[in-house]
Amino acid sequence: MFLIDTDHLAVLQHSASPEFERLRGRLVSRPAKDFFVSIVSFHEQCQGWNAYISRARDQRGVVHGYSMFQRLLADFAVAQVVPFDDAAASTFEALRRQKVRVPTIDLRIASSALSRELTLLTRNLRDFRKVPELRLQDWTSVEPPGRVTP
Repeated sequence: MFLIDTDHLAVLQHSASPEFERLRGRLVSRPAKDFFVSIVSFHEQCQGWNAYISRARDQRGVVHGYSMFQRLLADFAVAQVVPFDDAAASTFEALRRQKVRVPTIDLRIASSALSRELTLLTRNLRDFRKVPELRLQDWTSVEPPGRVTP
């Protein structure tokens, strides 16, 4: 079972790159029930599109930003969304006590994966490798998927 990180979601949403083709090919080789997304990724993407709309210089930019919000909502509505619940929060606090130094949003995503024993699909190996016991794979890479170790 897998938790798809925000960066893999962005690759899927842009759908026009060799990374997209590799990721999509690997995703369709497994049942859809094996994949989850985090409510934290929804939060992260909403923050990004909110900032985009706030910086828009004209109505065209505002319309595009809201269009992307609509797409984001539709994508998450059909996904298996993992909540940031008490188990994830406890894992997050335990990692903070261990002085794991990764950005808060990433640590919340890692905690969600760890608390449910999910493998995290991400390109952000640099940060996530700092999280003890977290299983990682980058399905956008040329290399075949496998366990990434620190």
